[in-house]
Amino acid sequence: MLLLLLGSSHILPAQTKYIKEYHVLADSLQGVYGIPSAVILGVAIIESGAGTSRNSRLLHNHFGIMGKNNLLKTKGIKSRYKQYPDARSSYLDFCRLITKRKFYSKLKGNMDYKLWVHAISRSNYSEVPDVWKGRVLSAIRKHKLSAIK
Repeated sequence: MLLLLLGSSHILPAQTKYIKEYHVLADSLQGVYGIPSAVILGVAIIESGAGTSRNSRLLHNHFGIMGKNNLLKTKGIKSRYKQYPDARSSYLDFCRLITKRKFYSKLKGNMDYKLWVHAISRSNYSEVPDVWKGRVLSAIRKHKLSAIK
């Protein structure tokens, strides 16, 4: 049990650091796209392991978006995930992707993060929508992302 507690003790500081680093970007994208910054950050935390995942480190992909990359050529690693020049580009692409979903026009500007997470999970964003939805909602609540300004 102690090992489990010690192993998870580094996760919270990593998530807190990640939120501090990206909340201003998420807030600005909320202003542009009408997607709650809590949703943007919650999804990014889960999909990127708060910036610690291989995809976020090597591909600057914070949202698990699939696409082309050059990892096989540069590092000998095969990956189906899209490569970005920087994290900001990944955040922008996520927002653009969400604007193309059917639910977007109905929810744009609505700051109820639960509605957004539910809609995203129903739109085949994840291969395991119920698990994904629970994890994103938990991250938003745990870090009080809906209250960050």
